[in-house]
Amino acid sequence: MDVLAAFSLFLAAMVLCLATESSMLIALAAGLVFFSAAALHRGFSLRSVAGMIAKSTRKSFIVLRVLLLIGLITALWRASGTIAFFVYYGIRLITPPLFVFIAFVLSAILSYALGTSFGVAGTAGVIFMALARSGGVSEVITAGAVISGAYFGDRCAPSSSCANLIAAITETRLYSNVRLMLKTGALATLLTLAGFFVFSLQNPISAVDPSIVTALLQSFDLSLWAVVPALFMLLLPLLGVGVRWALGASIVSAFGVAVFLQGMPALDALRTALLGYTPESAALSSVLSGGGVLSMLNVICIVLLSSTFSGIFEGTGMLDGIQHKISAAAGKTGLFPAMLLTSIGTCGAFCNQTIAAMLSAQLLTRVYDDAGASRSELAMDMANSVVTIAGLIPWSIACAVPLQMLGTGIQAIPCCLLLWLTPLCYALLRHRFFPRRSAQAVHQSS
Repeated sequence: MDVLAAFSLFLAAMVLCLATESSMLIALAAGLVFFSAAALHRGFSLRSVAGMIAKSTRKSFIVLRVLLLIGLITALWRASGTIAFFVYYGIRLITPPLFVFIAFVLSAILSYALGTSFGVAGTAGVIFMALARSGGVSEVITAGAVISGAYFGDRCAPSSSCANLIAAITETRLYSNVRLMLKTGALATLLTLAGFFVFSLQNPISAVDPSIVTALLQSFDLSLWAVVPALFMLLLPLLGVGVRWALGASIVSAFGVAVFLQGMPALDALRTALLGYTPESAALSSVLSGGGVLSMLNVICIVLLSSTFSGIFEGTGMLDGIQHKISAAAGKTGLFPAMLLTSIGTCGAFCNQTIAAMLSAQLLTRVYDDAGASRSELAMDMANSVVTIAGLIPWSIACAVPLQMLGTGIQAIPCCLLLWLTPLCYALLRHRFFPRRSAQAVHQSS
């Protein structure tokens, strides 16, 4: 099987899974078989291919450890009342003209603390959508605000699997990246805040459903102790503590708050950490249920299978021809436009951030090195392209899953302001963060 046939069959498998709403793991597993067959066809032995796969999967272990910790924290934050605290007081702060604005701000705060867009969309996002429907606010605009906020943390939170993955594949320091991500995304964030402030004034909420507020208050002790797990996650990274230690401290404190403040038996708290949280209140079951290590198994399998592709591509040189064309394109357009086009192509073809990030790094790392660009520059170009672009492609998991959670359609995509503004603003201001490199210089170095 040649390379073109392998890619064609893999894309067909992806389309088939999307059309039948089957698990993407089936397509990824099929892709592993197809690309392994293409490697064998190119003359590599089965043992060599296995070695390529093992080498690339080892690189993903740092991300897998973080994913396991995120699974624990998403369940225990539910059980400890931490998420309920933010949602309850966020709702209490809502005034009719500021509903959409607060939906974005609260989603951004939670996503930065949790580092997961899906976790925010599936908890606070569901609540905000319920409030929007009952209060006569545009569901499309509300969904855009929630998704924008959810991707704020997905892009730049220390606990984000995307941020950890980019640091791993570009061989850069996570916290240095986070600081640069916040700086390079500042203008886009400010414009997003302004945009949703205007949308809020145009779409005031008529009333807030009191049943959700009552259910939260009756189900949890919402004293300041419930905020402690979030404080560990938000403050420890600022003090230079590693992300795994910060996650660990937040997990331990959330476990303690769930047991000693919320009155959950210790064995139930352990079971919740592994299997996910199920609230006793029926009114909250569709909102706060979920999390746990079990909930991360699908994502972990996606990361593992995706990492095998990059190992095979790198070991066999399958993408050398494409890499040469991208290098030539970068010589004409510059580095970031080349990254942007590569991100659109990989996100559109492979339907998830993980493969897109790995392939973008593999295709462009040598181009950036030859052009004299730093690895930090590579990491920032990826953070401001592939991470947000994936959330704008309707058939991508990064877009389809949040939309499904929020119960809205692709009409919400134009309202996801942060996802559009991040690459646009970065393209305009990139030269302020990295010395301008002319397309001619890139072309000559390639």
